[in-house]
Amino acid sequence: MITRMSELFLRTLRDDPADAEVPSHKLLIRAGYIRPIGPGLYSWLPLGLRVLRKIEGIVRSEMNAIGGQEILFPALLPRGPYETTNRWTEYGDTLFRLQDRRRNDYLLGPTHEELFTLTVKGEYSSYKDFPLVLFQIQTKYRDEARPRAGILRGREFIMKDSYSFDVDDDGLKTAYHAHREAYQRIFNRLGVRYVIVSAVSGAMGGSASEEFLAESEVGEDTFVRCLESGYAANVEAVITRPPEPLPMDGLPEAKVYDTPGTPTIATLVEWANNTLGRTVTAADTLKNVMLKVREPGGDWELLAVGVPGDREVDEKRLGAALEPAEYAMLDDADFAKHPFLVKGYIGPKGLQDNGVRFLVDPRVVDGTSWITGADAPGKHVVGLVAGRDFVPDGTIEAAEIRDGDPSPDGAGPLVSARGIEIGHIFQLGRKYTEAFAADVLGEDGKPVRLTMGSYGIGVSRLVAVIAEQHHDELGLRWPSAVSPFDAHVVIANKDSAARAGAGELAAQLDGLGVDVLLDDRQASPGVKFKDAELLGVPWIVVVGRGWAEGVVELRNRFSGETREIPVDGAAAEISTAVLS
Repeated sequence: MITRMSELFLRTLRDDPADAEVPSHKLLIRAGYIRPIGPGLYSWLPLGLRVLRKIEGIVRSEMNAIGGQEILFPALLPRGPYETTNRWTEYGDTLFRLQDRRRNDYLLGPTHEELFTLTVKGEYSSYKDFPLVLFQIQTKYRDEARPRAGILRGREFIMKDSYSFDVDDDGLKTAYHAHREAYQRIFNRLGVRYVIVSAVSGAMGGSASEEFLAESEVGEDTFVRCLESGYAANVEAVITRPPEPLPMDGLPEAKVYDTPGTPTIATLVEWANNTLGRTVTAADTLKNVMLKVREPGGDWELLAVGVPGDREVDEKRLGAALEPAEYAMLDDADFAKHPFLVKGYIGPKGLQDNGVRFLVDPRVVDGTSWITGADAPGKHVVGLVAGRDFVPDGTIEAAEIRDGDPSPDGAGPLVSARGIEIGHIFQLGRKYTEAFAADVLGEDGKPVRLTMGSYGIGVSRLVAVIAEQHHDELGLRWPSAVSPFDAHVVIANKDSAARAGAGELAAQLDGLGVDVLLDDRQASPGVKFKDAELLGVPWIVVVGRGWAEGVVELRNRFSGETREIPVDGAAAEISTAVLS
């Protein structure tokens, strides 16, 4: 069936939307693929829905290929199952909560581990029923505090989530690797440039976890990799390679100094270089950052995090390290409640004397000597040795990761890049089957607790990701696999013979299996060409002045290559180029 632009529900825009910050947001709205209806909420118009459905089709075909069976849960879910797993609380403000007319609590599902687990428990009872992979492609909801970047970060989005169920860990590993390979095939078919990185599990729980990140300068995720070894990880998942402990014998005793006017690392370093008679850098200082943490359902408690003074605390890494607890930096009121905390001069001794848990960066190993606060206004201690003068309660991965840091595998330095999360795979293990006692009878007749994997793909987000990676200054440039049409036929001449010929050519292409968009509008050639470039169909067929000379023009939207094709046999030649 030929789609005519004169009948298509489409209006393109010449100017970028005022609130759009990233290219995909601007272009998808300008080209009439989506329309905003509220913060983080978008309607899919015909062209956008075509792209979305093609992505869904590729995802679905690869899930079917690894034995997945598609089901569909409601988006509106009861509170009970999420209460059982504590995620009613753990999700915090990102969860959409609501009540029905009888005051029963519900949520709009952000993810469905609980429901999949309960469903499998209710249907299967024998080891003979496994392994099992179930999946759905469904709308999810998260109450983003600052929805932005169009459909890259919305409150409503479409996701493919699949779940594997096995009776042993070997089965889980097999399912995990099958999904990993399926994801690579999916993203390769979609034409997405991506990297696989080690990740943290967060509120999902589980052990092994990897993210698929689309490389993009507008990505919200920072990842690092080692070019020598191929190691790659989300910054939240990087494990610092600690130095070897140092000998303590012969180290001078720690000494407290008057250091007036040194509440910052910069002022402390300046004082040290002017006073101690040796070169001191920020890396020689220990910065102790105060915060309060609260486990789900618990009370706030003080926590101190010690990092080398040349490093900032990365709040993403800090949050991942403390998950599922929430945290907040201390404010003036908190400091007033705890007068032993002297802002700018906090040290390990005061923390230890007052029972405050103290976690340090892995670089703070035994034998390292530090300049740090002495727990009194205008005073610091020099030569405080870890393992001798203070013993922290443990380590925490909270300091920023920088280019040039050693790779955890020891192969070389790390370099950083930006990416957009498009997929995440988890070996969940038994977190959810334990919560719901999901057992089946094993081969020996004894109960076996099922083990799970969870695997997600941001389907609607992929529309924006592909737009980010495939556009130029003129507009979108869709890969053939996801383009809303195979070919865009533009009538660039008002001559009746050319118009009739274009209609005939479009019909011939349609008969050869080419999905055709025919621009038959009574608009100028300039307007039509601009729209064709903006819409981004990979092949543009121009029926214009050359028609009288027996030729049409075929343009490749990706390469910009243009060639003339004789009208006789044009449909066959164009279909070969378009469908190859």
